[in-house]
Amino acid sequence: MNNLMSNKLFINRLSSLISFGKRAMIINSDFDLANKMKLFNDNNQYQKSLELFDKYKKNNLELCSNFIITQALKACAQLGDIRRGTTIHNRIESHIKDDTYILSALISFYIKSDDLKNAESLFIASKNISLSMYAALMKGYIKSNQPNKALDLFSKIDSPDQVIIILLFNACALLGTNEALNLVKRASKEIPKSFYSNPRLLTSLLDALIKCGDIKHAELLFGRLRTRTLSMYNAIINGFNKEKNPSKTLDLFHQMKISGLEPNFITYTCVIKALSLIGDYSVAQSVIGQIPDSVLVDNQIHNALIDMWGKTGCVNRAKEIFKKIHQPDQIGYATMINCYGLNGMGTQAIELYRQISLELTNESVNVSVLNACSHSGLVDQARCIFRNIHMKSERIYTTMIDCLARASCFDEVQQLIDEYERSHSPVAPMYMAWLSGARNIKNSPMAQNVYDHMKKLFPDLTDSLTSASILLANVYGSSGDIDKATDIQTQLYQSGAKKKVGLSCTVVDGEIYEFRAHDQSHPRSSEIHAEVEKMSKQLIEHGHKYDSSSITRPLNKGETIASVLCGHSERLAIAWNFVAHPNTSQIQVTKNLRVCGDCHRATKLIAAIRQCEIIVRDANRIHHFYTNGQCSCNDYF
Repeated sequence: MNNLMSNKLFINRLSSLISFGKRAMIINSDFDLANKMKLFNDNNQYQKSLELFDKYKKNNLELCSNFIITQALKACAQLGDIRRGTTIHNRIESHIKDDTYILSALISFYIKSDDLKNAESLFIASKNISLSMYAALMKGYIKSNQPNKALDLFSKIDSPDQVIIILLFNACALLGTNEALNLVKRASKEIPKSFYSNPRLLTSLLDALIKCGDIKHAELLFGRLRTRTLSMYNAIINGFNKEKNPSKTLDLFHQMKISGLEPNFITYTCVIKALSLIGDYSVAQSVIGQIPDSVLVDNQIHNALIDMWGKTGCVNRAKEIFKKIHQPDQIGYATMINCYGLNGMGTQAIELYRQISLELTNESVNVSVLNACSHSGLVDQARCIFRNIHMKSERIYTTMIDCLARASCFDEVQQLIDEYERSHSPVAPMYMAWLSGARNIKNSPMAQNVYDHMKKLFPDLTDSLTSASILLANVYGSSGDIDKATDIQTQLYQSGAKKKVGLSCTVVDGEIYEFRAHDQSHPRSSEIHAEVEKMSKQLIEHGHKYDSSSITRPLNKGETIASVLCGHSERLAIAWNFVAHPNTSQIQVTKNLRVCGDCHRATKLIAAIRQCEIIVRDANRIHHFYTNGQCSCNDYF
């Protein structure tokens, strides 16, 4: 009996809903029509909105209210129906000169239709300009990557509302300059306190601070907020990744989950990026296990995971994911090829490259395979691939030059640079690749010539010249001319240039530890340095001779060649692993600089002596040091 009554009740409710649906299509007035159209637009049913418009107002546009016109234009813009939107504009043009409501909708329509010229014409011709019109055109300038024009518009506004301030922050984020940062800070102090209750505005402010290079200010602001949205978390997480601070990214991710917020696609993409920066298998495995299966099926997530596993040294895991992709896109192919290249598997990278159809072979794919050839010493294969590339970009030339320079084919390097510069302006990365090649063979006269040429060609590129000076000093130092190396380093110091500090990070028992050269900050530092000394004795017993050419500065009082080299950050990271787990079978270290020759030889021996596989990711590639005393790079680095 109860079931029968329940069924009847359900049928009655269903009938009511159906009859309501039928009544909903009855239009009693223009206001009713506009509301129905807005309802469809708000639910992304733009075609239905226009069908309603056509049924009731298509033939008497002149009598339509501005509310109806704006809803019709919105639907046209979302559908990309430029012809219909333009037709509406032409038919109502004579009586909209003072209607800022419709003018704003028209400007938005043209912006969404990528017709900035018409949008600007409408704006300029208007006598009365509303805030919504300013906002619409500012959006257009931001969309077309013209943030300075958006800021010019902002400077003409006396009392900006919250939408305008959001657009100001978005334009500044796009610029990412110190001037833009100062404008963001000034505006954030001058806006009414009530604006700070707008989550969208706060998210835009955080994003602008981060993209203008002030993560500390953004972090302080975020910490003061009582209510934090998912978008705010994502903005800060992205900022930590940008600052190469993946530990903070993971901490905030766990904090977000504890607070009850459900991560979204953007969150997981940022988290996977953080894992790729850390480069540790155990951490990656524990976090990836928290990502729902519904997210893991997305192609963009697949590509991010391939990149992450590749940078973690787990090529097999990357291959498993790649094989699951039914139709890999250009990013997928480039990422998998890059994964092979990073891990010294150039032959496999070329095999995959040969399987890609011509229409999917773009610049990124070509750069990835040439880079893989470069790291594996496959120069002939790189030459063949390079010859067959029809559209050779700056990046493709630079990567090929890097490949040739690593192989000491300097005549070809000069030829390729000359070939490129016959129709293009010189670019610094090509000369940096040449300089790196000279460093590899300790050829100081060649390095000096390249550096002198760079100073003439790029006098204003301070960062590039600083990097080139550091390389040049290293060449002199490694070839035994310590005095010349010291002179260059002194000049760099006096100019205020900052040399990148060498850092190595490793994960022990789920905790991320970071070491600098000769680091004493670890609570168990004395044990770590005792372990370093123990490793040093074992190395010497097995025939290792410390290489003074890996030291590019004068020795300080009390220092020896061995003590300087044994203090390198990656050796401290390796030693800490052995202190914590003496019988460990695998160690992973991520270093921000290129590993030196002595550390490379020493790590090969340590892996063999301790029977422990050691994976070291440096600035250029991943070294797998096997227990047989060999490295995956075959000493070609």
